[in-house]
Amino acid sequence: MIQQPVIFFDGVCNLCNSSVQFVIEHDQKDQFKFTALQGDYAKETLPKFNADPERLNTILLLENGKLYTKSSAALRVARKLNGLIPLLYIFIIVPKFMRDWVYDWIAKNRYKWWGKQESCWVPTAELKSKFIA
Repeated sequence: MIQQPVIFFDGVCNLCNSSVQFVIEHDQKDQFKFTALQGDYAKETLPKFNADPERLNTILLLENGKLYTKSSAALRVARKLNGLIPLLYIFIIVPKFMRDWVYDWIAKNRYKWWGKQESCWVPTAELKSKFIA
């Protein structure tokens, strides 16, 4: 079982891939592991939380046995990054339905605005240890 927090992301989404690369760059303590929603780990793990990886359009964070979605996942990730990024966690005080409305609007338009890849992003050899197949 993986002890580190795991970020599940849409492996064909350009915005999602850029976000993963941003997190890797700002995760100086090497706290997170990553896996695509399209991968085997997601297909094995997410149904235990009543989440179907085939029907998701959100970032997910599995941390301490709890699955966080949408804005809650994004803010919990931001809280652990370096620099001023953890200050974004202040938005946790905004009611979840409002935060998630903004999140859903961006998620709905992500392919239109940022595009989509034909296949999942493949990390470099040096980054492979951060990813779960």
